[in-house]
This record gives sequence, structure tokens and C-alpha cells, in this order.
Amino acid sequence: MRQRVNLTQQQDDAEINMTPMLDVVFIMLIFFIVSTSFVREAGIDVNRPTAQTSDSQSKTAVMVAISANNEIWVDRKPVDVRMVRPAIERLKSEQSEINVVIQADEQATTGQLVKVIDQLRLANVNYTVATQAGSQ
Repeated sequence: MRQRVNLTQQQDDAEINMTPMLDVVFIMLIFFIVSTSFVREAGIDVNRPTAQTSDSQSKTAVMVAISANNEIWVDRKPVDVRMVRPAIERLKSEQSEINVVIQADEQATTGQLVKVIDQLRLANVNYTVATQAGSQ
């Protein structure tokens, strides 16, 4: 009988406490979520024009796309040109410093591009126009 009591006591002592390991895993998960920068895609594929002087941009936050038939997309949703500024200001309230990249299709009209740029200036955000790197 005495041996049986010792055997169950040894089994209880052999348990591994998983709580510290789970704490470390959750802290690492929170760190990776917080440190990740998110890119908001425009929502459509655009055939960008080619430019000899294009520069590569590494970090962007919001993509605004203008399709070949002059539709405007912000954050994967089609919007009217008058709604570009409120949409960007809403995104700006979520993340104070945002950069906007305008992806205008080659077939899009210059007038539509100018209207979008005007809305971005009124929203007081930094913007660039995306192009494809051209060969020399």
C-alpha cells in the first residue's frame, strides 16, 4: 500500500507547467501584430503607365486606383470622386500619418486623375502617382 501512494505522488510531481510558455507565445503574437505595417490595397488591377524616372516606394498605407473607365477605388471599394476626400480622412483618423499611392490606368482620363489629386490635397495627405519602371 505504501508503494502505491509513492507512485501517485511521483506522477503528480512530473507534470509540466505550460503557463509560462503560453505567456511567451501570446506576447510574441501581440508584438508581431503591433509591429506589422498594413497596406490597404485599391481593389482593382490597373495597367500603369511606364516612366523613365520612376522611384521605388517601400512603405505605403493606402492605394487609390483609377480604372480604364474612370472608376475610382479606395480601400477595395468603388467610390465617387466627391467621396475620395471623406474616405481618405476616415482612414487618416485611424492612422495619423498615411501616404497615398494613386494607381491610374493608362486609359484613364487626365481630368479624373486631377480631380483625385485635388481631393487628396484637400484631405492634406502625401501622395504619389504609381508608374512602371521603364527601360532605357
